[in-house]
Amino acid sequence: MLIKKSPTILGSQITPESAYLNRRRFIQGLAAGAAWAAWPGASQAAPSQLHDEVVAGPEWLAQQIAAAKADVPPAEKLTPYYHCTHYNNFYEFGFDKDDPVAKAHSLKPDPWQVEVTGLVNKPGTYHLEDLLKGMALEERIYRLRCVEAWSMVIPWIGFPLASLLQRFEPQGSAKYVAFTTLHDPEQMPAQSSLFSSLDWPYVEGLRLDEAMHPLTILAVGLYGRILPNQNGAPLRLVVPWKYGFKSIKSIVKIELTEQQPPTTWNLSAPREYGFYANVNPAVDHPRWSQAKERRLPSGLLSPNIIETLPFNGYGAEVASLYSGMDLRQWY
Repeated sequence: MLIKKSPTILGSQITPESAYLNRRRFIQGLAAGAAWAAWPGASQAAPSQLHDEVVAGPEWLAQQIAAAKADVPPAEKLTPYYHCTHYNNFYEFGFDKDDPVAKAHSLKPDPWQVEVTGLVNKPGTYHLEDLLKGMALEERIYRLRCVEAWSMVIPWIGFPLASLLQRFEPQGSAKYVAFTTLHDPEQMPAQSSLFSSLDWPYVEGLRLDEAMHPLTILAVGLYGRILPNQNGAPLRLVVPWKYGFKSIKSIVKIELTEQQPPTTWNLSAPREYGFYANVNPAVDHPRWSQAKERRLPSGLLSPNIIETLPFNGYGAEVASLYSGMDLRQWY
């Protein structure tokens, strides 16, 4: 999907088309063992800085990801791989941004099963390999906007959620899709922490029309590689017009329901985190503004602050889903 250039993005920030096309050639050669450092635009971190990277998965998945259909060249500079995989919210492993990469090695994403249940005609529990059979993986370059007012631009590898839901034949009474993350304190140690204010397992949900929208995907990779544990391996949701906490990680259950499902952050702090969580610069978080965001990488000397766009810049595609709704009330 093409990301439209924001007027606030400087020309110097744009990735040259030639560099991006070279990057895609590199992706296609990953299965043959091409070196990561040869990827133009990738992190410039030395190999020693990547020793704690958690990337695991079966060879069949690596090959399927390497063959993914390329997206169009990005209109915004990609977030370096190192930042994308070392600055994460994944509270099942801790509350600091570097906890996931340091601790997610305990997660075992292979083999992996997902239960599909609820208002579908073909429920069941399926191995990840079976879910991906017949799925043509695509690269989707999306903005990721965190509710904490930082953001990234990430090339995900995945497939439309609609393609999977249609396979299980949703019933006419289905109006929502509920998702559940793995609950296993041995693999996700912070789930047993006495200091956590969240109830486990982590749960999220979408309206059925949001779930079926072409922009909504299930991701199994990023930057042409298998999805790292700290980024939600082996299967995570990506909904680019919503705040990042909606994009639930390490999914083990998908359920279609008639009633709006509970969601973890709404249960924890309903005044701060609504069910819809559409990116909206006009509606502040109770404790900070949402009008601007810090695009990573950034620092004290180069903060890289940009304007936040309604629906994270995807309003032309998704605003019609909320026609007639008061988005200050339905936040």
